[in-house]
Amino acid sequence: MSPKPAPPGLKFYPASHRYKLDGQWVPGVTSILGVIDKPAIVKWAVGQVAEFVAEQPSLVDLMNEHGGVAPTVNFLKALPWQKRDDAGARGTTFHDLAERILNGESVEVPPEQVPLVESALKFMEDYDIEPTLVEVAVGSREHQYAGKVDLFANDAIWDWKSGKRIYPGAAFQLNAYAHAEFYGEDGDERPLPPVKAAYGVHIHEEGYGVYPLEFGPHIFDEFVCIRRAYDINKRAEGNWKVPGSGYVGAPHVKEEVA
Repeated sequence: MSPKPAPPGLKFYPASHRYKLDGQWVPGVTSILGVIDKPAIVKWAVGQVAEFVAEQPSLVDLMNEHGGVAPTVNFLKALPWQKRDDAGARGTTFHDLAERILNGESVEVPPEQVPLVESALKFMEDYDIEPTLVEVAVGSREHQYAGKVDLFANDAIWDWKSGKRIYPGAAFQLNAYAHAEFYGEDGDERPLPPVKAAYGVHIHEEGYGVYPLEFGPHIFDEFVCIRRAYDINKRAEGNWKVPGSGYVGAPHVKEEVA
């Protein structure tokens, strides 16, 4: 019996935030950009742990006394990443609300999201945003990647950022999206709208900031280089379940000489 042919087109899996293109897994743009060294993240993580220990020494002593050193260390090691995940969850909720608002839906906004949503509404009003596409999946067969675009509007591509600031990687991210070959899932593929510019929209509780991002074929070419580096890194790392599958071989075993 012949194998069932792979379904054509792009498929997004929200639970894992992964993509299949023509039945094969392809990396998302943000995963590809993860190959770029980000030393600021390490400094931030160290700072979070240092602040906790400096501000709550008695709590740390209590944890050591009743739980032991090892559990305390594990808690402190996990602390910054838990904060990152919590912020990511808040950002996901905001993205969902912004998508529904841009699509003309009525939304019930949780109290903790009200300042962010008000800032987003102010941005939409100030910039007279007229959405062309909202939260669509895009893909590239030539370069084998996919991603989710926040917003095409006003001949530009826009991305919501609710973190500390806009980072340079946002330029690569939006250029990759804008230079994809199509949008749409499950074989319903359509050409992307024309894009003349890219912007990161920094949304925070006190308002918003709009940051122009370098845009054009030259930046996309640089993203393609990063895409290649991603594959190189994957080959070098290999499969952690299979020793020796990457660029570091399995431990050599010297044969006994009779």
